[in-house]
Amino acid sequence: MDELRVKYDDRDAIKLISAYLAEHLNFDSVILCIGTDKCIGDSLGPIVGDMLSKMVNGINVYGTLKNPIHAINLEENIAYIKRKHPYSNIIAVDACLGDKDNIGKISIKKSPIYPGKGVGKVLPAVGDISIIGVIDAFDIIPVHNTRLGFVFEMAEVIAMSIHRAFYLKASIINNSDMSQS
Repeated sequence: MDELRVKYDDRDAIKLISAYLAEHLNFDSVILCIGTDKCIGDSLGPIVGDMLSKMVNGINVYGTLKNPIHAINLEENIAYIKRKHPYSNIIAVDACLGDKDNIGKISIKKSPIYPGKGVGKVLPAVGDISIIGVIDAFDIIPVHNTRLGFVFEMAEVIAMSIHRAFYLKASIINNSDMSQS
């Protein structure tokens, strides 16, 4: 499956997202969380990064509330990550605008993110896997109607899914090792 779409408040969201991610991540994968806390609608990535960096030791997380990765510093951070982790796949997390019917959906694809595209910015594509949370509709610019609680809940689902995906990946490898013994 090339893409998974699930509503953040779906009862099985974490289970579905983590199962999909477990197939595509490696233990050296880089989680790149894009956005800024200066705008609630763009804070999804840094909140996910903050949660992950507190949840899991030993994974490569870039982009947190304290050290956000956004339009101004994106290119230099991508260059740094590629130098530091040249063989790692990148899982990029970002918020986006979409149709009203898609607000609250999380989309995971085996393709890069195009940050800023929804608000007319031209930034480099990034990521081997993209996790995108639809936080508001296209017709509401600037994004002032987005509630922080909503973004936070969506971020929790994404962070817990990534966390669980690493555990699933470990159990898949451990089960494989046991069956070969």
